[in-house]
Amino acid sequence: MIDFIRQSVLPFYGIPSADTSVSPLGNGHINDTFLVRWSQGELVLQKLNTQVFKTPNALVENADKIAQYLLNKKTRGAYSLSVVEPIRTQDGKLAVDLGEQGFWRAINYLPHSHSIDVVSTEDEAFAAAKAFGHFSSALSSLDATELADVIAQFHHLPGRIEQLQEAVAKDAKARVSTCREWVDFALSQQSLLKELNEISLKLPLRTCHNDTKINNMLFDKRDMSSLAIIDLDTCMKGHLMYDFGDMVRTFCSPEEEDSRALENVRVRESVFAAICRGYLSELGDVLSREERASLWLGARVICLMIGVRFLTDHLNGDVYFHIHHENHNLERAANQFTLYKSLLDQEKSLTSYLNVSG
Repeated sequence: MIDFIRQSVLPFYGIPSADTSVSPLGNGHINDTFLVRWSQGELVLQKLNTQVFKTPNALVENADKIAQYLLNKKTRGAYSLSVVEPIRTQDGKLAVDLGEQGFWRAINYLPHSHSIDVVSTEDEAFAAAKAFGHFSSALSSLDATELADVIAQFHHLPGRIEQLQEAVAKDAKARVSTCREWVDFALSQQSLLKELNEISLKLPLRTCHNDTKINNMLFDKRDMSSLAIIDLDTCMKGHLMYDFGDMVRTFCSPEEEDSRALENVRVRESVFAAICRGYLSELGDVLSREERASLWLGARVICLMIGVRFLTDHLNGDVYFHIHHENHNLERAANQFTLYKSLLDQEKSLTSYLNVSG
């Protein structure tokens, strides 16, 4: 792969193959990401997973539109974070489409950047939530309908439940019997569908990040201040309750999302409170009353839905998420369902931080 990148991809960007360093970067589930360094610069190069992103041109066009919008805001002092922006090829294109050899795009590398996979302190949670809130607040004036849907019905719990039911019915890898407990649990939570149906029509469409994991907010390692929001692949129109929910999902547990130490997987109340403070400090005046009321539902839906997606992929033979060992997606699913249970157990105390009536 490294030799292929040097010989077949980098020339499109005018980067010499000799004396150029190419190394894997990050631990994403979907795309293959590399850091490229040479004597005159550095950039991040990605091979997009076109099995997941079936319209990759729409993805890079969305990302460019958002980057240019934020850069414009930044020049006017209305956006304080660094902006991850596309690097065009020598002939001005946003990507390199090599057919079966991959769809490649480059973005600027931010020096001094640092990411974390598990939130250790309330201050980290507050800073990241505030940064995601700042990102969404800056984009609140962008017409969300201008963005293409890169994955149709991405955060659509009814559809995800249907996919799980289909996977159970097919049982393509004869795995249902080994995880029946989690299958039954997931399918027993469909009361959320009624809540979703009742509130969704009341919510405005916003430009959403749709993947607000803790490692998609970069810290500046020099002082651990917020540096940038990255991974704009799933930015499209949607409801902000899902961005809030994904922060809860990825910030609140003291364990990584594939940890098998389920006895330690729980929602840390102090971290949840820090998320609410940080996020609402930027969006409190932007959110409608209905949007604020939807945030608790978003937290529950995302935790359940990601568990359902991991479980479905496990039953289908691990065709969507990258795995590193047998039963990896099942372990991820069990982890997310355990976190979801913790949310339900603490509903009274956690919802108090959202101040829905305020």
